[in-house]
Amino acid sequence: MTRRNPSRRSFLKTSTALAGTPLLSPFLPGTEPGEVAAPLTAYVGTFSSPLRDTLPTQVDLPPGNGRGIHLFRVDRTTGAMTSIGIVEMGTSPSCLALNATGTRLYSANETDRVGDDKQGTVSAFAVNRADGSLELLDTVGSGGAGPTYVSVHPGGRHLLVANYFGGSVAVLPILPDGRLGDASDVKVDAGTVGPTRATHAPPGSFAISGHDRTHAHMIQADPSGRFVLHVDLGLDKIFIWRFNDQHGVLAPNDPRSVSLPPGDGPRHFHFHPNGRWFYSIQEEGSTVVLFDYDSASGRLSARQTISTLPPGFAGTNFCSEILVSADGRYVYAGNRLHDSIAILSVGSDGRLTFVGEEWTRGDYPRSFAFDPTGRFLYCCNQRADAMTVFRVDRATGALSFTGHYAPVGNPSVIVFLDLA
Repeated sequence: MTRRNPSRRSFLKTSTALAGTPLLSPFLPGTEPGEVAAPLTAYVGTFSSPLRDTLPTQVDLPPGNGRGIHLFRVDRTTGAMTSIGIVEMGTSPSCLALNATGTRLYSANETDRVGDDKQGTVSAFAVNRADGSLELLDTVGSGGAGPTYVSVHPGGRHLLVANYFGGSVAVLPILPDGRLGDASDVKVDAGTVGPTRATHAPPGSFAISGHDRTHAHMIQADPSGRFVLHVDLGLDKIFIWRFNDQHGVLAPNDPRSVSLPPGDGPRHFHFHPNGRWFYSIQEEGSTVVLFDYDSASGRLSARQTISTLPPGFAGTNFCSEILVSADGRYVYAGNRLHDSIAILSVGSDGRLTFVGEEWTRGDYPRSFAFDPTGRFLYCCNQRADAMTVFRVDRATGALSFTGHYAPVGNPSVIVFLDLA
């Protein structure tokens, strides 16, 4: 979450979609309801403005160019995206997560409050497996202000939430019908906030983002589900929790956290497919740190720090997303303001080497994701109001622009559902 100037925040309102307004079904242009849509569907979460006649809600900027969750048909051969519907939401569904069976979709609605309730919300949707359309099941409190990340625990019975502005993480039970229950656990981050100058900041950088207070930015279980990890950007820490799947409760691990260099600001992380290597990206330091991960104890041990920027870069940059390719050969790291995706090769020992970069053809790449085949990478250019599509060379890791753009207001995240 980049927050460079408090004036960039404003007050928005809650969408009436959350109160039960009918949702749009994503049928293809020219088809009739009931006809089968394309087998590959993409859901794009956005920062969105409220509809009229709704409750006052404070949300994070940028305000408003999105309309909620945008649905697309994806051409498996070319990578092109075609709009097929929108779920109208005015509460910035900025992060989305599908369950393992692709029957439920969950959204983190990045609001600071709804009416007098000073917390954000999370919504649950039923997915129509015939055409990918969504039906709202329920919306519940997120356990803190500004939920910015959700992930489904591998056990399938709990949703994990990171509340950026609340500096907290929460566990929400997933009920048998896919609806969400009230939080079974909430943990509030505490500690010493790091400095506004990142240890690894490039020369001339003014990348001051979240070092004003605690900011939980991401939460996810390890592959086994025994441990849950979350990052706090303001504290420059990664917390490790032991997870009780029966009761949905987090207990501190020993040790309970690892520290990143002061001011660097850990934002996101991704496990290597082998489960032994763990890569963390730092928003203000513009680095990736390689950790060895002990799956038996949940311990992290830092082994390498590498820049996401080309040699000689100077100025301000904010890192965003990090992904490891499915074959484990490459790591991709997002650079905002530099507006690039860095390509890092993975050595036999997990260490990274900078091999190149690709311009995103847009402004401020907040996140990106591979399609289910790994042949295409889709980039959410937040300030450019567009998705861009790249073909992945799996031999070299290189990205090549396909020429395909898809207009979306303030795109934040994209997830795919394979209906084949």
